[in-house]
Order: sequence, then structure tokens, then C-alpha cells
Amino acid sequence: QVQLVESGGGLVQAGGSLRLSCVGTGRTFSSYNMGWFRQAPGKEREFVASITVTGSTDYAVSVKGRFTISRDNAKNTLYLQMNSLKPEDTAVYRCAANSGILATMRNDYWGQGTQVAVSS
Repeated sequence: QVQLVESGGGLVQAGGSLRLSCVGTGRTFSSYNMGWFRQAPGKEREFVASITVTGSTDYAVSVKGRFTISRDNAKNTLYLQMNSLKPEDTAVYRCAANSGILATMRNDYWGQGTQVAVSS
């Protein structure tokens, strides 16, 4: 069993930065592929970024070059560094863990989400 708790969201002006954190319980954190997903009001959930157990990363086209995903297995923590934020990045961000391939709609575990709001 893994529980995920996000933090770090907030209100920021366009062009600003935020760093999201996702702390996982359990001793098997390092054995999960991890990712960030987001959902804006009235829109479907979408993939943001992922990092595998071996450290390989992947990003949505819309955030590539602006966001960086990383993990610290010693601290059971997943991060998302978000720079050059845009109003269209406004959404609830949730982290997810999957022992297999991450999927937008179904993963083994989800966090409760943290709100990110970017003002223009």
C-alpha cells in the first residue's frame, strides 16, 4: 500500500515558478514509476510528466522545456519544478504511482491533488 500526499501548489503570476512535491509512504516507493497529471475546470485529466524507476523522464509537449520532474527515493519524494508558468497551466495537479506503465486515467495509487493557479 502506498499513500501519496502532494504539496507546493498556490497562486503565482505568469512567468513565475513553483515546485510541487509528492511524498509517498511505504518502503517500496522506489519500485514505482511515478508521474504528474493535471485537470483544469471543464477539461479532461491530462498527462504532464513521468519518471521511471530507472530515472527516464517524459513530458507533455505543452510543458517540455519549462517543467522538470525528479525523484528522491531516499526521501520517498517526487518533485515537479515548474518554471515560466502560463495561465493555461492552471489546474489541480495530482501525482500517481504505478508498478507498470503509467496511464492518464488508471494508476495503482493517486494523491489527492494540489491546486496551481497562474494569473495573467
